[in-house]
Amino acid sequence: MKAKPATKAAPIKTSAAKKPVKATPPTVAAPKPAVKVAVRPVTPTAPVVTRPSPVAPPAAKVMTKPAPAAPPRPAAPAPVAAKLPPAPPPVAPPPPSPAPVVLKPLEVKLPISVKDLATKLEIKVNDLIKRLLQERILVTINQAIDEAVVRKIAREQGYEITKAPTPEEAILQSLEAVDPAKLKPRAPVVTLMGHVDHGKTSLLDAIRQARVAQGEAGGITQHIGAYEVTLPQGKVAFLDTPGHEAFTAMRARGANVTDIVVLVVAADDGVMPQTIEAIDHAKAAGVTLVVAVNKIDKPEANPERVKKQLMELGLMPEEWGGKTIMVGVSAKTGQGIKELLEMLLLEAELLELKADPTRPAMGAVLEAELSKGTGPTAHVLVQSGTIRVGELIVAGQFSGRIRAMINDRGQRVKEAGPATPVEVLGLSGVPQAGDRFFVVADEKQAREIVERRTDERRLEGLTSRAHVTLEDLHARIAEGKQKELKLIIKGDVQGSLEALRSSLEKVSTEEIKLITIHAGIGDINESDVMLAAASDAVIFGFHVGVDAKATARAEEEGVEIKRYPIIYDAVNAVKAAIEGLLEPELEETFLGRALVRKIFVVSKVGIVAGCYVAKGKLLRNSVARVLRGAERVYEGKIGTLKRLKDDVREVGEGFECGITLEGFPDLQEGDVIEAVEVKKVARKLA
Repeated sequence: MKAKPATKAAPIKTSAAKKPVKATPPTVAAPKPAVKVAVRPVTPTAPVVTRPSPVAPPAAKVMTKPAPAAPPRPAAPAPVAAKLPPAPPPVAPPPPSPAPVVLKPLEVKLPISVKDLATKLEIKVNDLIKRLLQERILVTINQAIDEAVVRKIAREQGYEITKAPTPEEAILQSLEAVDPAKLKPRAPVVTLMGHVDHGKTSLLDAIRQARVAQGEAGGITQHIGAYEVTLPQGKVAFLDTPGHEAFTAMRARGANVTDIVVLVVAADDGVMPQTIEAIDHAKAAGVTLVVAVNKIDKPEANPERVKKQLMELGLMPEEWGGKTIMVGVSAKTGQGIKELLEMLLLEAELLELKADPTRPAMGAVLEAELSKGTGPTAHVLVQSGTIRVGELIVAGQFSGRIRAMINDRGQRVKEAGPATPVEVLGLSGVPQAGDRFFVVADEKQAREIVERRTDERRLEGLTSRAHVTLEDLHARIAEGKQKELKLIIKGDVQGSLEALRSSLEKVSTEEIKLITIHAGIGDINESDVMLAAASDAVIFGFHVGVDAKATARAEEEGVEIKRYPIIYDAVNAVKAAIEGLLEPELEETFLGRALVRKIFVVSKVGIVAGCYVAKGKLLRNSVARVLRGAERVYEGKIGTLKRLKDDVREVGEGFECGITLEGFPDLQEGDVIEAVEVKKVARKLA
């Protein structure tokens, strides 16, 4: 009987196990059957709890598996963090992606015009001009473009600009090539430099036994002179540069073609501004420097003082443990000249000067002038090779076949070797002083070089004019303060002309722009006068004459012609002319002070201030300033000034008056009116 209920209880257990599974969705229904069943105290309920427990272990096993795996997880992030920094390097390769764009080389001649560049880049001219406008560059089809802009636009089109070698560059490269087997010793080129009137030309006269200084204006060298002196030990070429401070550029050219610089310092005068300038030029050129202390025969001469001054400039005498040779000389008595020449030849031996006399000649133009009898004449110094009569040369923008050559003694020569100064006749024009000259094979080659140089000058002129922008031009016109003094300069030689031009440019100020509209070689002619009349310019002549027609035309047109034998006078005259064009300085003078005591409103007049003159006096039409406390509220002119009912010119101290100010109706009681007188004072150049 007991076993039966036990068997009955078993199915109940199974049904009870099924019921909770069905009753789990509604959570409220589950507790009610648990209360109604009387089986709670019965033990079989225990197995009901134990049966789901075997299901729990597997869940616990599932939880225990990740639990041991959890400890390694915190350790895993550390290595991952360490690997993050190296990750960026693999990302770097993307930047090289633009590298595949390879720029194609494009050979052009610079400067280049807009039209030619568009043709080279194979784009439309209008598109190129639009692109330049984006760069704020306003150009026309024939204007030249700056090299930097050309390269930038070419890169945008996929090209890399390379300069095309010119025929001139090819010739110069071949001339500059040196064959050591053909080199032979050459004479040294010595340049005399120093301050004005320290005796450079007189010293050279003593060496050459000539009298050059007597022919110079004011006894001052105005041109570069080139001479050849034959000594028992060999030949020496001397260059005499001007001592005037305006000829800095001429001295610089002298140092560029020289091997040894002789610095002439007067023993009685010491180191002067141009002495320091000459030392700087010699150092910049990297040439050997020898000091000649001149005028030691004078009673007031003090060579030791000169040596001390030069030591402060970095020139230590040899007798004091330095490396600079210093020789005391006297151009008047000839003392020390032999020792000076020996030192020059000794320095030349140490320099081991050599050149190839068998090759075509190449050198520099020292001076150039337009002679009435012979035409264009160039004073040249042969630096390498040998120049001969009949050869074709190119110098600057001109070429020609040599008709004749004249040495420094006035003798005609058929050839001139290295380190030889000569005058060359036969060029088609006057080259610039400092231009290089060289021999070419035929006229076609010479013509090509000259045409290319002429085009370059023309394009450079167009490029310089293209730098002005519309905004800049508008600003200059709007200011209305820019004044110009236009000059036409004519000189006898190119070097003097260039030196005068550079010295005059230094006189220009920010307010006055000095413009040389024309500079040329030769006498002043009618064409110069017509240009001056059309441009409102002044003509300056330096060592030149005036044609008869030019004189008559100048009187007719009212053009002023100034001629000077010395540059000092020309520069001073231009300074005086510029001082007249400078904006005058304003100078203020205190007149008086008045206190505003009452304000009146008068019909047809406006605001009238009743004032008391506390100090000085007030003048009608004088400059007035209204002070309100510590602030200046007005500056203008006194309109009317009344004393009682009458208009008066001035009111003195201690009197009352009525004042109206031009354009200022905001006067208040308690204001202070100060009257000042403004005068314009002419300015002077320093």
